[in-house]
Amino acid sequence: MKQLFFLAAAMAMSAAPTYAQDAVTVDPKHYTIEFENDQVRVLRISYGPGEKSVMHEHPASVAVFLTDGRATFTLPDGKTVPNDAKAKSVMWDAGGKHLPANVGDSSFELILVELKDKAAAAK
Repeated sequence: MKQLFFLAAAMAMSAAPTYAQDAVTVDPKHYTIEFENDQVRVLRISYGPGEKSVMHEHPASVAVFLTDGRATFTLPDGKTVPNDAKAKSVMWDAGGKHLPANVGDSSFELILVELKDKAAAAK
């Protein structure tokens, strides 16, 4: 019985890297929780020049850019998508897995409002 448990645990741990994880958990240097309730989670995201994260996932969300930023998002299939944003701009994202990187010469910061309610996220 113990051997079966350890085999199952080993398989689960080896499979874990293939799944995207929560940004705050896997990259607390760049992601902090500013507010959370049963409807939303509000993150402050900050990247220095040349910094990048690890593959992680967000639900549907709204981003409010506090500064200008030049980023790329590497998707799970390896495709890279550029994203340039201006301070005070707002962007909707349906959610998904990505690995962001700051490809600009300066730091950037944004607020990300993640939606928890599936009905609200679908609208």
